[in-house]
Amino acid sequence: MGAWAGGGTRRWRKTRALVLMRDHHRCQIATPGEWRTQDGELRRCLVTADCVHHTKGRAVTGDEVPGVVAACTPCNLRIGEPHADPAPRPVTQW
Repeated sequence: MGAWAGGGTRRWRKTRALVLMRDHHRCQIATPGEWRTQDGELRRCLVTADCVHHTKGRAVTGDEVPGVVAACTPCNLRIGEPHADPAPRPVTQW
């Protein structure tokens, strides 16, 4: 079966399940208060985690368990993808 259209793999689903269990399905981001989305919808932390968040960016940590925390969807979307750029490397050589 392998990867699905959203990019997930069995390995990622296993990592996600381990992280949710490790963090007891509690949102580790827990953004305080309420905020509005770009569409004007009011959001707040749901406390119960239903997804996971890469803490330093997937490009840096990959999908390794130590680099991922449990999060609720509103907090995960609010914080977004961290922009920790990996070291630059030349694309071509002159």
